[in-house]
Amino acid sequence: MSNQVGNRQTQLAVVEGVLERITYANEENGYTVARVDTGRGAGDLLTVVGALLGAQVGESLRMEGRWGSHPQYGKQFTVENYTTVLPATVQGIRRYLGSGLVKGIGPIFADRITQHFGLDTLQIIEEEPKRLIEVPGLGPKRTKKIAEAWEEQKAIKEVMLFLQTVEVSTSIAVRIYKKYGDASISVVKNQPYRLAADVWGIGFLTADKMAQSVGIPHDSPERVKAGLQYALSQSADQGHCFLPEEQLIADAVKLLQVDTGLVIECLAELAEPTVDENEPGGVREPGVVRERVPGPDGGPETVTAVYLVPFHRAELSLSAQLLRLLRTTEDRMPGFHDVAWDKALTWLKGRTGAELAPGQEEAVRLALTKKVAVLTGGPGCGKSFTVRSIVELARAKRAKVVLAAPTGRAAKRLAELTGADASTVHRLLELRPGGDAAYDKERPLDADLVVVDEASMLDLLLANKLVKAVPPGAHLLFVGDVDQLPSVGAGEVLRDLLADQSPIPSVRLTQVFRQAQQSGVVTNAHRINSGQHPVTDGMKDFFLFVEDETEEAGRLTVDVAARRIPAKFGLDPRRDIQVLAPMHRGPAGAGTLNGLLQQAITPGRPDLPEKRFGGRVFRVGDKVTQIRNNYEKGENGVFNGTVGVVTSLDSEEQRLTVLTDEDEEVPYDFDELDELAHAYAVTIHRSQGSEYPAVVIPVTTGAWMMLQRNLLYTAVTRAKKLVVLVGSRKAIGQAVRTVSAGRRCTSLAYRLAT
Repeated sequence: MSNQVGNRQTQLAVVEGVLERITYANEENGYTVARVDTGRGAGDLLTVVGALLGAQVGESLRMEGRWGSHPQYGKQFTVENYTTVLPATVQGIRRYLGSGLVKGIGPIFADRITQHFGLDTLQIIEEEPKRLIEVPGLGPKRTKKIAEAWEEQKAIKEVMLFLQTVEVSTSIAVRIYKKYGDASISVVKNQPYRLAADVWGIGFLTADKMAQSVGIPHDSPERVKAGLQYALSQSADQGHCFLPEEQLIADAVKLLQVDTGLVIECLAELAEPTVDENEPGGVREPGVVRERVPGPDGGPETVTAVYLVPFHRAELSLSAQLLRLLRTTEDRMPGFHDVAWDKALTWLKGRTGAELAPGQEEAVRLALTKKVAVLTGGPGCGKSFTVRSIVELARAKRAKVVLAAPTGRAAKRLAELTGADASTVHRLLELRPGGDAAYDKERPLDADLVVVDEASMLDLLLANKLVKAVPPGAHLLFVGDVDQLPSVGAGEVLRDLLADQSPIPSVRLTQVFRQAQQSGVVTNAHRINSGQHPVTDGMKDFFLFVEDETEEAGRLTVDVAARRIPAKFGLDPRRDIQVLAPMHRGPAGAGTLNGLLQQAITPGRPDLPEKRFGGRVFRVGDKVTQIRNNYEKGENGVFNGTVGVVTSLDSEEQRLTVLTDEDEEVPYDFDELDELAHAYAVTIHRSQGSEYPAVVIPVTTGAWMMLQRNLLYTAVTRAKKLVVLVGSRKAIGQAVRTVSAGRRCTSLAYRLAT
């Protein structure tokens, strides 16, 4: 049914119809392409585009907009605003309820309910939901669930309609409702900047849009303080623990377009101590030494640093706890102070079948006699064998050994290597909702030796939680490759522990063992790390497919990963092969490659359940990754970078299940799917701590700004057996030549040295 007002091309028209399917939706701005049944019959569906934020398949819509034509897709209707209209026919009601809109009702129950109640169905659910028990198969439990889901859907819809004016995505509207319930609209109207701190997915820019729409002044102190916190949180996302005050003020003036004086006043207020620990704020500390940045006199540069409260507390706490562990007179492994090392090492050789090199022997002694130590080195230098040796000797003295790593994959590898249990740091500490750990200074771990592998991944906040839980007298060993990329989160913990002035003892293994020298992966990793171009001719495990055009390199990457490697080496493209891209965007970026790889590896089939969410489609069998820390999910939270496979998808319960690489089944409601991204291709940053049989790396001039030595080195060292580079020699040369000049703003090394 359609009713036009005035000229078809220019005047607003009204169209009514049932939303049949969503072809595309941008979760960030709500732009949607959908197909609507206007009741014209003959199976004709109308293409509608535009502001369909929050509309669900099966709903009847009354849309205002303009008619137009697309050169490729033909006639379409551009929606400017819409309202939902409850369906008026039994068929429409059945379609509406069976669409998965209301949790607990799928197509089968929609059919039964409408057969029983007919045109009165929606009125019954609204006014007398207890009567649903009359329907065969609907017990009290499901009836109650349907009634609750109906009420929630109504409330969310109200919030969504209010939020339409500021173009907030469906999933964020749902989150706002889940956070504030009936108070949602009040919070958005009166305290919009609260949303940036309280609701994941809403940053300052979105909250600022809302604030403008509800009339909060441009120069409001509330706005300026929120902007300052946003600038600090953005810098934390880039790895900085603090920002120099001058830089923060300049960034805030540029962001907020307000006077410098107002920013300085608001910064002073923001940095005032608050009684409420949970009150967001900042810490201003003069005289902070910025790591490795020389001042005008050649000495270390001091700045007035501004921290977000959690990072300041963590930096002070981590340095204090490390020094406490290092200096304590207690020792939970005293037997190694007067051990006969010749005998011990002979016994160890009998156990492992190999002799330690001098550097490895030094590391073993250090870990077993010093309370805190660091072991670093590149691939093929024997870090793993050294760790195994340390664990063997400690267990021989009946020491309680605890092994951990930042990721599930790294923990599994550590367990296989040592023959002992290993877990992620998060599981070890039993992190609870909110991020507090079950183990801390008051309730330490029961451990004599704690070994943390892949320590380059430890950010400041996680390292602090871990070190707090190590009991006095226990030995703590950090193991990792300091030449890899630093942690995704703020800080450069491993590099700070190894700084020249650091009191933490360390060993760097540099000798590449003969067996490792035969590996092209190991050889080229060391070549890249020393600034040399990788050798690709005549290698059995290291290849280069030259393709100068970025878009073609992207397509070739997909072909190599999905078809060529499986055909030649018999590797599984989902389980064994990982595409690692320097960046997310672009024709050879992880985003585009994921779409192409999904089509090649897990294509859509009529018998394969799928769920479209935003611009992505999730299917059973998809390889996915979590993209935020969520302490509420799973047994001990699910964390940024956790990888898994979609094992089931239930349209009726509006839920899919992911089996993570820690062998945990984690359910996701459909409105939580913006926490998941496909992981057929991931950025090199996100691959840290993981190891794969084969990696494929597109290295193109399209990623020019990202191409740095430690990025390519990290990507190559993720491979156990095989590396394939796809791209241009020029881009590879740029990566090999470019040493990252940007150091993070962190003062941990200097706090440790004082």
